[in-house]
Amino acid sequence: MPKRKRVRYSAEYHAEALALAERIGVSAAASELGLHATQIYQWRAKAAHEKSVSDRERQLREENARLKRQLADKTEEVTILEKTAAYFAKKLD
Repeated sequence: MPKRKRVRYSAEYHAEALALAERIGVSAAASELGLHATQIYQWRAKAAHEKSVSDRERQLREENARLKRQLADKTEEVTILEKTAAYFAKKLD
């Protein structure tokens, strides 16, 4: 029994296949495209996982930006307090 050659599909093909499956259903899309339904289910799960990872990355970027602003504010406060303390230390001498 000869081995079947493995076919690699592009990301665009995956996206179009998933869009078709969304419109007409996974089984109908799979038979129309000559694929197994499990392939479309796997592509859909992978796309959902990548989207959730992207959401996490976006949330982490937002948190990182917020923490950087907060650090800059605190650093500025410390600098002002140091200058104030130096000013009053000179006044006391």
